[in-house]
Amino acid sequence: MSALIKQASEHWRYVAPLLTRPANEDDYDALVEALDELLVIVGDDEDHPLATLASHMGDLIEAYDEAQRPMPKVSGVEMLRYLMQEHGLTQADLPEIGVQSVVSELLSGKRRLNVRHIRALSERFGVPADVFF
Repeated sequence: MSALIKQASEHWRYVAPLLTRPANEDDYDALVEALDELLVIVGDDEDHPLATLASHMGDLIEAYDEAQRPMPKVSGVEMLRYLMQEHGLTQADLPEIGVQSVVSELLSGKRRLNVRHIRALSERFGVPADVFF
């Protein structure tokens, strides 16, 4: 047995929960908590020895979320309303998509989001543009 395999065998019971897809909410919560701790250590350093582990854990969490908590299909305007509420914004707080009256027309359905609006909103809120389609 190689030294690497021997070390992995000795520590596997501690590492395995960090590499396994959560089976239930308790596993999920434990994995999220572990990832939060790990991200404090790794930070933004993509070359950190544990960065790959953090990325893998994030992938496991995302897969669980997608399977167990699928995002409901919402319109771009509904998403805009949600983001405005979450960020405590009013119509006047979105100059990147137009004056308050333009925002009002968008929210009331009298006007549709265009590509320029979507790009600006995607940038503003740090979300993929496709959430507004």
